Amino acid sequence: MTHRTTGLLVLLMMSSGCAVRFSQRSPWDIQRLQALSDQLEQFKTLAHLKAEEVERLRQGKALLDERLSSEIDADEVSVGFDERGLVVRVLDRVLFDSGKAQVRQEAGPMLGQVARIMTGELADQPLSVEGHTDNVPITRSSWKDNWELSLARARAVLTTLVNDYGVQPNRVSAAGYGEYRPIASNETETGRQQNRRVEIVVLPTRAGEAVSGTERMPVGETVSSTPSGYAK
Repeated sequence: MTHRTTGLLVLLMMSSGCAVRFSQRSPWDIQRLQALSDQLEQFKTLAHLKAEEVERLRQGKALLDERLSSEIDADEVSVGFDERGLVVRVLDRVLFDSGKAQVRQEAGPMLGQVARIMTGELADQPLSVEGHTDNVPITRSSWKDNWELSLARARAVLTTLVNDYGVQPNRVSAAGYGEYRPIASNETETGRQQNRRVEIVVLPTRAGEAVSGTERMPVGETVSSTPSGYAK
């Protein structure tokens, strides 16, 4: 047997062994790995911020987790970190009737809880409200396309936060991304439900400084990178 053949056999055995060991991991091990991954994503988000801001965002997340616990348990809302900052992700069915962009009255208490934290513990942070849809074309409403609907919904949530719950208008912007930033596959109904969402993003203060005053970008023209990780 040649040295090359021997090397290939050793490599195959090592690869096979790794696969066996991985497949034998318990669900608890997999949960631990996911928790570590979430912690790493949170660390990457907070690493470049000042200590006071890091603590403020962590406290804000803890409060959001507590006050939105029923919505989180129902898989209607999630709170986590990605490279943009602290993200409150709300499924569209919580906020809107199908094809509509008027905030449902029933969504008021949940948005009120969010606003109280945004005007209290997180009052110094800029905010971005971002609308998203699935990729199903609009055929039964007056909206031109999903992009227009997503922006209208983002603006509706922004307006509610400002007019009804006292969030300062000079620290909030809105954007609509249509179907172009999915977080799940649009091939299944479950995935499409996850993609139809509004995200309220608590940004680092440096992000607010970049577009403050007369330099703030018009509604719907906010530009940012596609989120690559989300840690709850």
